[in-house]
Amino acid sequence: MAGDSLVALLLLLCDLTLFVLDASTPHPGMKWPLAIPLDVAIAVPIAFRRKYPLVSAYAVLAVGVAHSSLQLGISSLAAAAIALYTLIVYVGRKQGLYYLLAQLAVMAIQFVLDWGDNQWGSLLAAGMTFAFTWLLGEFVGARRAYHNEVEARLHLLETERDQASRIAVAEERSRIARELHDVVAHAVSVIVVQADGASYAVRSNPELAERAVQTISRTGREALTELRRLLAVLREDDADGQPRIPQPDADSLVELAERVEQAGVRVRLEVDGTLTGLPAGVSLGLYRIVQESLTNTLKHAGPGARAEVRIRREGDLIEVDVVDDGAGRARALVVVEQTLPGGNGVIGMRERANVYGGSLAVGPEPGGGWRVHAELPVEVEL
Repeated sequence: MAGDSLVALLLLLCDLTLFVLDASTPHPGMKWPLAIPLDVAIAVPIAFRRKYPLVSAYAVLAVGVAHSSLQLGISSLAAAAIALYTLIVYVGRKQGLYYLLAQLAVMAIQFVLDWGDNQWGSLLAAGMTFAFTWLLGEFVGARRAYHNEVEARLHLLETERDQASRIAVAEERSRIARELHDVVAHAVSVIVVQADGASYAVRSNPELAERAVQTISRTGREALTELRRLLAVLREDDADGQPRIPQPDADSLVELAERVEQAGVRVRLEVDGTLTGLPAGVSLGLYRIVQESLTNTLKHAGPGARAEVRIRREGDLIEVDVVDDGAGRARALVVVEQTLPGGNGVIGMRERANVYGGSLAVGPEPGGGWRVHAELPVEVEL
């Protein structure tokens, strides 16, 4: 209301100034007590025009009859124009039309009762003022409606995008849960077989039984780790009936690189350190991240592109870098410092990294191409 109050104050000051400076017509002493309240009454509704548009408009209409009849200033016409504009923009064209007709009817009666030589000019000024006010209100109202529609559509698009991201995350987590299920089931099977073998060899071959018990201990710890990860991502509605098939691991990266090369992308695979002995879930996650990165290279960079896969293991941490050259096309000219959200494939890779306590960063390279960097911890405390 600050701006509207300022407008109302300016109208009041304008009318009071005209009243004081009008020296051509003598002002009887009784006109001051009448003029000042009418000037205040015609200006005050303008301060509340946005909060109570209809009440303010018709208050201006009622006070404006006496104000214009006594010729106390320009506030009657200016306040009526502002009220008309407010109704068109904030209430509607229909209410604005009713108000305009009411104003024209009052003005017509006043002109008939007090017709003079200068009434033609006043009638023309009032008509032009209301016409301009109506056009301005239509324009501003259309702009407001357009912006409201744009904001509503943007809100809808954001909601749909968030829903799509949540659905993609849920589907990917369900797929991860299925794969972890396979890992845990395999570990339990190994434990059962080793336990049966140890029970038969505990008397005849104690060394063999001891090795079987050690295998059971190691496999059980890995299965417990995978089971805890499984419980974090498993969903109750993950019952789609898909068949359980063996999953690849880090040892299948060479075969993956060969298949991608046959599809048209030259792949250079470098492994610094040993990948043997990795937990089954970590090994599967490592394979899936490299697989998704090379698949994106094949889809977006196209045939003829080159990709480098660098895997380095330092202690209990594995770092993965998959970089492609975009088939020689510069897909970025500036360094991107933020991690990009990406599509569903990137969401799946990030979920895989997070579920094992790691991290993932994707983005364009400064000279062109694309880079995927992931870090996966090897060991997880029980």
